[in-house]
Amino acid sequence: MGGAPGELPAVHAAVISVALPGLAVSPEHGQLTGRGLEGFYQHGRRLLSRCQLRVAGREPIAVQGRSISADRARFLAVVRTAADTGPDPEVTVERLRQADGAERITLRSSSARPLRLPVEIALGTDLAELGAVAAGRAGPELPASVHDSGMRWTAGGVRSTVSAQPPPTDALASAGVLRWIMELPPGGSYTIQLTIRTDRPVRPPGRTASPLPSPQDARAEGDDQRVGPLLHRSVDDLRALLIRDPARPADLYAAAGVPWRCGAAPAEALWAARMALPLSTRLASATLRTLARTQLAGTERELGLIPGPYRDAGPYLPPGCTGVEATLAFPVVLAEARRWGLPEPEVAELLPAAERCLHWLAAALGDGGFLAETGPGVAGFVRAETQAHAHRAAVLGAELLRECGRPGADEWLARAGALRGRFRAEFWLDDLSGGRPVAARTAEGRPVPLLGAGAAHLLDTGLLGGGRLAPGLLDKVQTEQLARLLGSPAMDSGWGLRGLSAKEPGYNPFGHRAGAVRIHESAIAVAGLAAAGYEKEAGALLRGVLDAAEAFGHRLPEMYAGEQRTADSAPVPHPAACRPAAVAAASGIHLLTALAGIRPDAPAGSVALAPVRSAPLGAIRLAGLNVAGEPFTVRISRLGVGMVEQAAAWLQLGG
Repeated sequence: MGGAPGELPAVHAAVISVALPGLAVSPEHGQLTGRGLEGFYQHGRRLLSRCQLRVAGREPIAVQGRSISADRARFLAVVRTAADTGPDPEVTVERLRQADGAERITLRSSSARPLRLPVEIALGTDLAELGAVAAGRAGPELPASVHDSGMRWTAGGVRSTVSAQPPPTDALASAGVLRWIMELPPGGSYTIQLTIRTDRPVRPPGRTASPLPSPQDARAEGDDQRVGPLLHRSVDDLRALLIRDPARPADLYAAAGVPWRCGAAPAEALWAARMALPLSTRLASATLRTLARTQLAGTERELGLIPGPYRDAGPYLPPGCTGVEATLAFPVVLAEARRWGLPEPEVAELLPAAERCLHWLAAALGDGGFLAETGPGVAGFVRAETQAHAHRAAVLGAELLRECGRPGADEWLARAGALRGRFRAEFWLDDLSGGRPVAARTAEGRPVPLLGAGAAHLLDTGLLGGGRLAPGLLDKVQTEQLARLLGSPAMDSGWGLRGLSAKEPGYNPFGHRAGAVRIHESAIAVAGLAAAGYEKEAGALLRGVLDAAEAFGHRLPEMYAGEQRTADSAPVPHPAACRPAAVAAASGIHLLTALAGIRPDAPAGSVALAPVRSAPLGAIRLAGLNVAGEPFTVRISRLGVGMVEQAAAWLQLGG
């Protein structure tokens, strides 16, 4: 499985089950053949790459393979035997596969006669690390040894064991084969349970309860029947991606996505926690604590920075530092989590880390007014999206400081005002069509006139006290023009927001930063457009994303192709997209809760609603939310009128 540098194996057709640190990647037919990424993984190591079933000397005929939850998949097949009296197979095979390393294989007979069938399962593995598998460097299968009721492989201090119940009647280590002779009475069944384990447990004993509600507790229902499955799958996927901080195992935060990014990704973890605030503040709290422990304490220029890798930004922009994005998101997530009900003692614990983030931002802004890049070859390069993150951090950070009795609020409000004024003048290009924002400015001050999905962040202002929204970087006229641009066919593919306008040179519908639909930006655009009053554009984007979600089984991938929608088309998957991905799963939550426009202010004991008046999905009811630590249920009518059905008794409800 070789490939060019940077090439990843295609996984768009794979059935992926995840409950980190456990992962199972399967083809649709269910037979694990060892090709590509197939196999059971734990802690990033492939414990089993081959699991091939034969019944009566034949491979079962696959009829269906699908995911039934975030961590489980079901594969159904039939077997033709010599005893069949006609064209209809009389034996079915069901395989239930779990991400934590379990597989249950059940054979069921519909025959009127007893059947005696030989069954064998061929097993194998290379014990390769996930990164090596993805790069095509997995190596050959290892020799197996018979162990107890199964097989064992050992290499480099790592051991993998597959045990079977009931025990096989025969085991052949040289071929890695386990054999049974099954006696199936008329209408009877026979089940084999496989358990794949390593010395390192997949789920440590006494693990912390999930900081998110169960998919059964967070519910959506309404005129549009897709809202329930979307919320259910989004919550299920996000819970499955939670991993522990090794420094404090009680803190769980979201990994970026599988199969490529199963580890820490600070910016993605904060975005996922922020979008999941309507469900719980506990994920935000744990994520913030985890990242606070990573803050740099070096030079004045580095003090407070949350380190993070660089991320490709497409063909026209240099890679961007995700650590900068995370540092700017930290005070925003803390401020908004406090609005949703994060307890004040936890706010006080995290406030010094937020102040260090603001300290870093002040040093990075200097006297220039814009937050510029500092890396080799890009010093002085200024991105519009980064200014949006910096402005949001300044405004929400100022209110956080003021309400918590800390100094510096007025200075941050002044910085934010100055940044707004300069941005509106220097990051906007006027033309006969009404103008457009620029994506960036070079170190020499030349504009980079690209229109892409990153412009959606200019509409994401943030939540202040009293149900108010923070001021935006753009003025009213510029905001209206941006809404028009985002709703145009060049940006709205019909399935969601393109990463780059179809009119831009270099547009590529499969370019992950050059034209593909990235769910994160689409969700930000829907919420930002709705909050700014541009409900027509927000509704069109929302319906397109929901249509795409339905086509993907309600599991939103990280991205998919930005191909233009037509009457007879379907959304086209991206072969390298993470699925599930934390921000994509959280975006499903964000898209639905944005319809209700919930604006809590737990410190003030109030909550307001600003629902989307056009009700683009008809009536909708959201239950299992959480405001101020208490259950919260809201209903939006077909007329766009909001009603709170359940809330903390002491909360004052506003319109």
